[in-house]
Order: sequence, then structure tokens, then C-alpha cells
Amino acid sequence: MQKIITFLLVSLSLSLSLFGCSSKGKGNPVSEQSSALERLPFVYQMPVQQGNIITEDMVDSLRPGMSKRQVRFLLGTPLLVDFFHADRWDYTYTLRRGHEPRETKRLTLFFEDDALVRVEGDMRPDPERAAAQEPEELIVTVPDWQGNRGLIQRTLNRLEGKPKQRE
Repeated sequence: MQKIITFLLVSLSLSLSLFGCSSKGKGNPVSEQSSALERLPFVYQMPVQQGNIITEDMVDSLRPGMSKRQVRFLLGTPLLVDFFHADRWDYTYTLRRGHEPRETKRLTLFFEDDALVRVEGDMRPDPERAAAQEPEELIVTVPDWQGNRGLIQRTLNRLEGKPKQRE
């Protein structure tokens, strides 16, 4: 009887140790693995954005011959600047919304002598689309300052005998 219990315990511990060494898939990093609870539809997953947000309008504004400074002003600082290839800028943007698969957008810019030469990636500059957009007229109305005073300032004004101001 004791041999049977020993055999069962040894085989159970051996099988548990082997199951612990198994992986979910070939080459999947640990960060990509998720638990069964995360896949349930009622479990909230926060949207995660990483990298530079780059729109089609921003890419359409790129022109060959632009300096690095102009491109940096337009698109922001690149996410990746290779030390060995200083004339190549990589912009990467990833977005994961809830249970949906991760969206990845890449844009690579190449410079020669501080001038933009080539654009590669998921988005390309389209001069026709940029020309088709009419510039919007923006009118901003700024209200007059009303002189909103705090409680202490109003009390001091009344003590000094100044007339009450409209607020």
C-alpha cells in the first residue's frame, strides 16, 4: 500500500513539474501571455498608447528638403534615433484598445546633409490630399476681463470705502 502511495506522489510531483515547464506557444515572450481571466469579455482592459501619435495631416506636411529641425517641430522628437545611423529617424506608435489586437504604425524618415530625403512606413505623404484641404479660418473671441476679486479683496475695498464693482 505504501509503495502505491509513494508511486502516486512521485508521479504527481513529476507531472506537475513538467507542466510548469510548458509554454503557451513557440517564441512567445512572457509579457505577451495573458491569463484566462484577462480574456473574459466583462473584464475591463485599459487602452494603452505608446510612442508618437502621428496623423495623416502631419505626414502630408512633410516635404523633401525639410531640415531635421523643421521635421522635429512638425512630428515631435522621434521615438528611436539610432546612434550608428543618425540620419534615420523612426517614429513608432502602438495602441491597444481593450480586448482588440494591438495596432502598430511605423514611420521612418531618412536624411542626407540635414535634409529630408525619403519617407517609408505605414503612412506616406500625399501632396494632393494636403492641397485638397482648405485652410480653416479660426476666429477666437476673448471676453473682457471682469476683475474677479476674491473675498479678502472685496472686504478690503469695502473697508476703504471704494464703490462696489460689478462682478
